[in-house]
Amino acid sequence: MELKGKKKPTRAQRRRRQIWRTVRPAVVLLVSAVAVFFVARFTVNYVLSNFINPVDINDATPIEVVIPKSSSASTIARILYNARGEDEEGLIPNTAVFKVYVDFVGKANKMQAGTYILSRNMTLKQIVDIICEGNPPKSTVKFTIPEGYTIADIARVLIEKGLIENEKELFDVCVSGASFETFAFISNIAENGGNRRFVLEGYLFPDTYEAFVDSSVDSIIIRMLNRFNEIYSDEYAARAGELGMTMDQVITLASLIEREAQVDSDFAKVSAVFHNRLKSDMPLQSCASLSYVLNVKKYTFTESELATESPYNTYLNRGLPVGPISNPGKAAIEAALYPNEEFLSEQYLYFCNGNLKESAELVFAKTYEEHQANVMQYQQFWN
Repeated sequence: MELKGKKKPTRAQRRRRQIWRTVRPAVVLLVSAVAVFFVARFTVNYVLSNFINPVDINDATPIEVVIPKSSSASTIARILYNARGEDEEGLIPNTAVFKVYVDFVGKANKMQAGTYILSRNMTLKQIVDIICEGNPPKSTVKFTIPEGYTIADIARVLIEKGLIENEKELFDVCVSGASFETFAFISNIAENGGNRRFVLEGYLFPDTYEAFVDSSVDSIIIRMLNRFNEIYSDEYAARAGELGMTMDQVITLASLIEREAQVDSDFAKVSAVFHNRLKSDMPLQSCASLSYVLNVKKYTFTESELATESPYNTYLNRGLPVGPISNPGKAAIEAALYPNEEFLSEQYLYFCNGNLKESAELVFAKTYEEHQANVMQYQQFWN
């Protein structure tokens, strides 16, 4: 019996197999090379986008960085990483990559101490090159902006400290705020600012600052706006939402509270009075707003002064003034957000100064008759 075996391959099949055996190593090599290319390309793009390229290509905000003498690459990496605070993304995204990079390019020991102006739209190479060029430390000056200071008050402080020569230097950049619209809250105000005296009024946060003697006005303002941004937290924004208020309305109300209340215990009470008046659609009738209009500081006004036409005059206009009348501190902002509950519920609507020779505390009233009695009793002490 004849056994059936496997069918023998044809000549053409044998030829194809021979050709495949010949070209297979080349094909495998080519496929492997393509795979390696794409993996390498992905890796390079990932490293560039996450570690080498700018942290934020659109953020040119100048950031002052001081590198102390004898700083190691690790120390410099930490300074750059925390340049905007420990909870904020700084000038570099990763300290380890920074150290690897400066070692790789041979600049780990070439970086120099000094004061540098950097920004988040710089590449890692640009930052390292600038630090390697060196910049000797500059002289600095400290200045303090008290709570409730206006931009005009701040100008006087900066002139006194030798940081600007005249008020106009500060006023010119504060009127429109155009140079600072990278800050979202300033951009929003600039678009809807109306007839404000200064777009930046209310947002130059009161604090103690240290600036270089040759600092630009812009760099000083940026420090103050950054500080405001740190203070006005997500919690504040959420609370403003609960009250149906915008950030600008909160800061405007806080600026009135800051100028009306002189002692901490009065802040939330004044806030409650203003909140009650706003709910009742009553004019706020804030003397502080009129003082801002007239550029004076006093407690009583004439009929003609009370009738002064201005979007800041809360005697003529209902609701909040067109914008802040001062730069409020944290306590005033919190008071605007958290008015005194007792004064809210009991509908306090009035306050006036008491005996200024004895105390800066205000005297509060629920009715106009009570308020008038308080005015008659205490106005003798206001001059």
